[in-house]
Amino acid sequence: MRSDRIKKGLQQAPARSMLRAVGVGDEDFARPFVGVVNTFTDGMPCNYHLRQLALDVKAGLREAGVFPFEFGAPAISDGISMGTPGMRASLVSREVIADSVELIAQGYLYDGMVVLSACDKTIPGGAMGVIRSGVPGMVLYGGTIAPGEWQGRKLTIVSVFEAVGQRAAGRITDEELAAIERHAIPGPGACGGQYTANTMAMALEALGLSPIGYNAIPAVHPEKPKATREAGRILARAIEQNWKPQDFLTRRSFLNAIAAVAATGGSTNAVLHLLAIAREVGVELSLDDFDQVSRKTPVIADLLPWGTYTAWELYEAGGTALVFKKLLEAGLLYGDEKTLTGNTLAEEVERAYREAEGQKVVFPVEQALKPQGGLVVLKGNLAPRGAVLKLAGTERTFFEGPARVFDSEEAAMEKVLSGGIRPGDVVVIRYVGPKGAPGMPEMLSVTSAIVGEGLGPEVALLTDGRFSGGTRGLMIGHIAPEAFVGGPIALLENGDRVRIDVEKRLLEVLLPEEELRRRQERWQPKPPAFRHGLFARYAALVEQADQGAVLKDPEA
Repeated sequence: MRSDRIKKGLQQAPARSMLRAVGVGDEDFARPFVGVVNTFTDGMPCNYHLRQLALDVKAGLREAGVFPFEFGAPAISDGISMGTPGMRASLVSREVIADSVELIAQGYLYDGMVVLSACDKTIPGGAMGVIRSGVPGMVLYGGTIAPGEWQGRKLTIVSVFEAVGQRAAGRITDEELAAIERHAIPGPGACGGQYTANTMAMALEALGLSPIGYNAIPAVHPEKPKATREAGRILARAIEQNWKPQDFLTRRSFLNAIAAVAATGGSTNAVLHLLAIAREVGVELSLDDFDQVSRKTPVIADLLPWGTYTAWELYEAGGTALVFKKLLEAGLLYGDEKTLTGNTLAEEVERAYREAEGQKVVFPVEQALKPQGGLVVLKGNLAPRGAVLKLAGTERTFFEGPARVFDSEEAAMEKVLSGGIRPGDVVVIRYVGPKGAPGMPEMLSVTSAIVGEGLGPEVALLTDGRFSGGTRGLMIGHIAPEAFVGGPIALLENGDRVRIDVEKRLLEVLLPEEELRRRQERWQPKPPAFRHGLFARYAALVEQADQGAVLKDPEA
């Protein structure tokens, strides 16, 4: 065991003495030691209940003969920080969480690692850190929130964001907005549609880094504690076999994860995060892989934000295993890929499979809701290295209009709420990329306001930032290169004609190349937003979105 290096030998007596002070007994020094990294906070509902789940997973580990030690890691709430300067911290936190997990694993030489996650970046950050740890490990998701309800209508956090636009357009009253705000979030758990948290939770099951079926269990469901204890026992068995993520994460594992995202209309943030996780394990993955898998994977789950049902209702229908079962039956997943249990994906799905009688959430592939998944990668003279669109199926697949250019989210939001955006406009929000913001904030406030005002089908939006999993409409993000490094989006001017052709996967400005060259010669970089501290270091090291917005490794 790796932890033997801090347990055994005459020179380790001081270490043993310190461990005795925190409850380690004589018999415990023969057990594997495991780090439990908990992203609990009482600053938001998503991670609010993780303190209890930590007790459950530690109980399962102890029952299996493993000694657990709990640590904390940060969690930024996208829902709370959205539309504020605090949103810059969200993607940055993914790297801090990954670093925190790695630091604990290496600093204490633990034999295994488990991360308790919930809000968006804690999931990929936890996965990245577990992989770097080099020991058996898993990521456990706290689970979805229960849906809110008001006047017979199911609510999620996105309902509140869209209600802001509805109020600005005079479509609802102040009292109605306040009622939606009060009823949308009924208790603990992460945002309740197939937004980023639930998308990534499903993707980690497809990868094999989370037990099949576990992540789909809602946060306050009575089955969660028992399943969490069992997860502890699963990790103990992996430690006994020295079965590490590097032993089962393959390129086909990542293609399985992409297929799961595509089949459920999942968040575009999965593109960034799966690229980043693949980088940690040395698996080759590119934007083109997402487009290719999405083209051949139909949408079979009717989930918010574009569809009807919440993540809680998906669990009631049969959960993650139901989705995977339908895809496996159609030959759209590689069922022989191994998981953290040592069993194959197909074996684990068969174990967890159930389907509620009469459920209307998940359909067989032959009855798919849409013939192709929603992840679309566009390229062209505005995005030479790519841009990402989530196509729900209701948007126009061809759009051409004049650019309305904004160098900040705040300026764009002000114009939207004042009624300054018209049908046919292409709203451009730039200098909000990985380096420019820095931190590549989500644009959910703006996109929801556009939808709330009834302009969703009539307005397109382009950005070098990113979108929440709750975004819907013709919204194109992750444009690379970003404006801050002189990408073509920096050269746009008000009134330039922008063309979006989804079928041809094309994003372009209708200008001669000579004009673009002239503008490039005149372009001047903006000063960095930070010159000291974490955000300055992040901006200096972060790669572009098509590389997963990961941090550069030191040069060899």
